[in-house]
Amino acid sequence: MRCLRRLFLVSLGVTAWALHESDVGVVDWNTKLIGVPLHGSPHTAPVFHGDYVLTATSNNVLAALNATDGSIVWRSIYDAEDPIMAFSRHDNMCYGSNMVLGVSSLSGPGGSTLRTYDLETGHLVLEKQLHSSVYGRLHEPQNLGISLLRSTDSSLNSTAYFALTNGDSVTRLDETGETLWTWNSPDQGSLVLYSHIIADPLTVYLVGLAKSFASYTLHVTTLSATTGELIASVNIPANIKDEQSKFVAVSSQTGPTTTACVNWLEDGALKAAVLTPDLKGQVMALPDVKYNSISDFGLSTNGQFLAIKEGGAAHVMHFDAQASSLRPIWEFGDALSQAPSQAQSDSHFVGSLSRDGQPQVARVYWSNAHNKAVHQTLAIQLSEGKASSSGFTFPFQTLDHGVVRHVAFDGSSTGETHENTRILLTTTTGSIQLWQHDKMQWVREEALASIQVAEFVELPEKKVVMSHAAVDEEGYFERLQRQLSDAKNLPQYLANFARRFATGSYATVTTSAASSLDEDTLTRDAFGFRQIIVAATPYGKLFGIDSSNGRVLWSRVLGLGWAAKVGGAIIPTKMFVTRTVSDPEGPQIVLVTQRRADNSLVDTVLFHVNALTGDDIREENPSIPRAALQGLDTVMGPLVDVFMLPNENRTIVMLDEYLQARLYPDTPAAQAEFESFVPFIHLALRADVPGQRQILGHQLTLNLELSQFYVAYPTWTLALPPKEEIRALIPNTRGPVASIGKVLGNRMTLYKYLNPHLTLVLTSSPPSSTCGIYVLDMVKGSVIYHASVPAAGGVCDVQATLTENWLVYHYFDDEFSGTGQSKGYRVISVEFYEGDGPDDKTKSSELSSYSNRTLHISAYEQSFIMPHGITAISPTSTKFGVSTKDIIVANRKNSIQSIPRRLLNPRRPKSKPTSEEQEEMLVQYDAVLPDDARLVLSHNYEVAKVRRIVTSPSLLESTSLVFVYGLDLFFTRIAPSGTFDVLSENFNKVQLVLTVAGLGIAIMVTKPMVRRKRLRERWYQ
Repeated sequence: MRCLRRLFLVSLGVTAWALHESDVGVVDWNTKLIGVPLHGSPHTAPVFHGDYVLTATSNNVLAALNATDGSIVWRSIYDAEDPIMAFSRHDNMCYGSNMVLGVSSLSGPGGSTLRTYDLETGHLVLEKQLHSSVYGRLHEPQNLGISLLRSTDSSLNSTAYFALTNGDSVTRLDETGETLWTWNSPDQGSLVLYSHIIADPLTVYLVGLAKSFASYTLHVTTLSATTGELIASVNIPANIKDEQSKFVAVSSQTGPTTTACVNWLEDGALKAAVLTPDLKGQVMALPDVKYNSISDFGLSTNGQFLAIKEGGAAHVMHFDAQASSLRPIWEFGDALSQAPSQAQSDSHFVGSLSRDGQPQVARVYWSNAHNKAVHQTLAIQLSEGKASSSGFTFPFQTLDHGVVRHVAFDGSSTGETHENTRILLTTTTGSIQLWQHDKMQWVREEALASIQVAEFVELPEKKVVMSHAAVDEEGYFERLQRQLSDAKNLPQYLANFARRFATGSYATVTTSAASSLDEDTLTRDAFGFRQIIVAATPYGKLFGIDSSNGRVLWSRVLGLGWAAKVGGAIIPTKMFVTRTVSDPEGPQIVLVTQRRADNSLVDTVLFHVNALTGDDIREENPSIPRAALQGLDTVMGPLVDVFMLPNENRTIVMLDEYLQARLYPDTPAAQAEFESFVPFIHLALRADVPGQRQILGHQLTLNLELSQFYVAYPTWTLALPPKEEIRALIPNTRGPVASIGKVLGNRMTLYKYLNPHLTLVLTSSPPSSTCGIYVLDMVKGSVIYHASVPAAGGVCDVQATLTENWLVYHYFDDEFSGTGQSKGYRVISVEFYEGDGPDDKTKSSELSSYSNRTLHISAYEQSFIMPHGITAISPTSTKFGVSTKDIIVANRKNSIQSIPRRLLNPRRPKSKPTSEEQEEMLVQYDAVLPDDARLVLSHNYEVAKVRRIVTSPSLLESTSLVFVYGLDLFFTRIAPSGTFDVLSENFNKVQLVLTVAGLGIAIMVTKPMVRRKRLRERWYQ
């Protein structure tokens, strides 16, 4: 086995281009992201804590950012089945023998797991399961009924955690994670759903909603903080219309005692109830004022909350614990808060404490009058019973970043002036920005953690741009002057050429493809490694990324069109490169999206963009000020399928919900080319029949009596077994095919099965706990290949790819299928060849799919054990298809790995290779694929939660570009067959020059001597 291992390593070293330590950060780059913050709940929204910014994100990440430069201090990535529900930060947490800053989180269904971290390092201090995730209750929103509180008893010098989970259970734990007591609601949440928890050293208050016949009432329960025993439990008379109506529970501390007060609206009247341990207080109402809503803006533990009047004014309410009174202490009466008008947008209110512990309120809104964002700060002096307000404007770029969705305020940064005032903005496009006064300190484009589609676009080569006007009309002296001016760089060019020729200082495959800092033009490098990656996100933003360094070159906000009035989202579906550098129009892309309006309408919208600049191709007047991209409404409804024709116009064909074919561009030329392609278009679409899923083959026809468009009609049906669901339809990865066969060691040939109509179908069957893999011929629905694999835990997580005649798929096998078998990750490699064996040629690439010979194939299949599970898979791609295709995978170790095709060859012999097999460079079969560090493309980079791998050819046939996106972004380049088309960096150019020069001198010296010798021979003959 050791010899086999060495053989593997030797074979890999010969055929693969390994990544050297010196290449790290030169030929690749990695961008770490955290995701867009979950700002919809105060339990997960971004907050300041000293010089840190804490947040939970939509990618299920709990992260700490450095507030000074925006860098990631640490991040904790949670599993998909363990969603983050809430987090809280606190001071003076015990970590070993030290007291540190800490942050705690509740995650999992119902808040099943408690974790605490060291805020400065991100080290996990404590992990405790409060209840099994199986018993977690699902509410809407999902973090309803979940809260985490850390309470300190200074008299006993002790600290405890109070965790409200499932909306009906409270657990008290000490700092070591030991459970001190647990209390469960008698009705187990069937009638009462608790959502707020307040604690002092003696009493724990639980506040929630109780169901009644016509509405909801408030329910409060008090528990002993030391034993968890029930003290009292009562319904507070209230008439709350629905469970989404907000009530606010605030608290105020007077000495060691904490007084709680619950506030709610009833028919516009603000009512409050002061809570006591025995719950025998009275309900009070604020007279003569009608309110529309109340909300917690971050100061509930200090006794303040926000109330919006019917007229639009905002009141900052204060609960005075000593007087047991509730009163407004400030009114923002000069703005219609949360009632947008022509003058301004909705206001965002957020509270924080100053350095001396005084409450402060920040209000941020967009002013159309100033065309800027406005920041207003309210400083409250409770001891003096007064407050003061001041503010400033700052140049927030709404055209580049959308609309502000959330504001976090650092109250400790505000002094007598606003020079150091810091706020953190989260926008609709997914960006996080920190502003200090009127200057943006940093921005993070976290929407890139949720890329939906991405494509490579080639850059044009570097050319000398001439800007001489009216060249044809210039005179002799003008032309002479221009030519002399153009020739001024000739000496420098000749000197550089001589230096490169003498020293060999040419560009190499291991040098950076990034342009110099003083060069602002977008041009490719010598080998085409530098390209633009155009990526679209579900947050309505399109990015152009430099593949050489990961820098964002341009970004555009995608406009909602008519849906801007009602709200909605733009969801990218597919992206097509419709023009390249070879076309006179320059590189262009078309993004196909689904616009989902808040009124439930769904439309199909296209965006046609210049890939180099992000400009709108459809814009007729490019001189107007740049605004959000406005798409073209092409289909009034959802899409069933979309694809691009391989014609000169690269026409995009869209099938609407009625299976009508819509074209873009819809021009006579495109229509004519489309009609010529109609007989050759074959589609495989899924049909959702209750209890029976089907795959239907379609072709297009024109029937003017039914529709003015071509309509797809079914041609064949593949009925799947009952209850088998279709997970994905994956088309064959198309590209240039350099060889139609494989020559064997005995000089016979296996001809590849190159049917251009193959498609891959992945299915799942919950009743039988199996996953299906089908390879279909889309023309007549023939099943070329079918396999059924176990669904581990009832979940189908099959990753598969189909390219040329090669199918590779991966799954987890949790069954013991035979003697010596074990659980583990499996990789299946299948190769399809024509006929029954070698030299049996059917010309599958040219054969009609209706011929019976299309099923005359042979398949070679082999199974391998993968050390780790994978989340994405893709083959490499090169310009002409000459290089060997390797498989690029993203494994669950958060790394990117290359698997050479030689290792996945299903024809690897089970015994020692014969001489003929050695000629084919076949190595002996080993069930376990090597976990070789030299195959890891991402070396020590962490590339987490990868969703897709995109590959693209470069100008070098040997090299393929690889872009990986998920939570993180990663780019590299790989040469599966080695860099055979470029001289090695160790090539001795000086020796070659000297040798050529020596030979030239020798020829010059010996040529006269040979001529004289031949002349003498002629005289003496």
